[in-house]
Amino acid sequence: MRKPGQKKGSAALSRPRAPKGEKVPVAEADPAPPSQVAPAANKVVTITDVAQRAGVGESTVSRVLRNKGSVSQSARHKILKAAADLNYVPNRIAGTLASMSSRLIGIVVPSVGNTVVPEVLAGVNTVLEAAGFQPVIGVSNYDSLREEALIESILSWRPAGILVAGLEHTDRARAMLKGCGVRVVELLDIDGEGIDIVVGSSHRMAGRKSAEHLLAHNYRNIGYVGHDVRVDIRAGKRLEGFRAVMHENGLNFVDEEFHPSMASSVEAGRIGLARLLKRQSGLDAIYFSNDDLALGGYFHCLEHDISVPRDLALFGYNGLEITRLTPQPLSTIRTPRIAMGKVGANLLLSGGPSTVVDVGFELVVGATT
Repeated sequence: MRKPGQKKGSAALSRPRAPKGEKVPVAEADPAPPSQVAPAANKVVTITDVAQRAGVGESTVSRVLRNKGSVSQSARHKILKAAADLNYVPNRIAGTLASMSSRLIGIVVPSVGNTVVPEVLAGVNTVLEAAGFQPVIGVSNYDSLREEALIESILSWRPAGILVAGLEHTDRARAMLKGCGVRVVELLDIDGEGIDIVVGSSHRMAGRKSAEHLLAHNYRNIGYVGHDVRVDIRAGKRLEGFRAVMHENGLNFVDEEFHPSMASSVEAGRIGLARLLKRQSGLDAIYFSNDDLALGGYFHCLEHDISVPRDLALFGYNGLEITRLTPQPLSTIRTPRIAMGKVGANLLLSGGPSTVVDVGFELVVGATT
């Protein structure tokens, strides 16, 4: 652990640059009129396209997709294969309702387990409600196949637009989003290839700035506590950025502790830090994948009389409000989540071109580093 009297350096800068404690301003796109949503350029795959690909009539395709009526096995196989090849999504509001303008906006998020996603949703809902639209929300629990199923289900109701978390999707989910015929907004991340509109911040850069901050304060024996980065891809990107800075300075993590569950919690952080310190007694700083885990680590330190930051420094990610209210406010990265949701929803409705918007982040120097 950190020895008393070690020198502390200056704070690392955030991206975009902002004074300590000052929020990064985010420009918000002008909303579209309540009566319209900008059309997407991609052609929607229809039952006619499936029929032409399978070489059968539209009524035969309809019977197969509704699983009603008698159709030969060979024809059924051709139709299902054609539908899969074209990434066709059945229209659940066919008939008299199909002529109505949809007021639904689909939203698929990975979790609602802490305040991060709800704050993004609050920003989205503020804009949608003012414009007369109703959000329909699905939760994937960080499961890519479940996300794919949710996207298909939501698109089958022909929403006016759809917002999804992150940039990584299954090939089929990506194909459905590209061919759905409505605007698509991907939120929370900008490190990768987007489909249409992308609004978020760079997780790799956040990881880099976190490492630069700890190194500037002369911490060298750094450990990591996180959850499964194979599931939470954005946490993995932050870890990549942090490692890159460590390697550039000839360093590596002394040890790493990964919580096997995909769920992130205060308890997981407390248990994770306890396990890490049992293996490594010479650590002087811990980088946590998020504030939930860091808060659990802080509670472990309080319980075991580990002086923070004299004995052990702690650094998180997200900038949750509760981490400002602890006896020692947490050093962390704060993201403008409500603004992110507002920007994404405004761009969805505004009719502008495909774009990438970096809403930035703020490095908050608390009392734990």
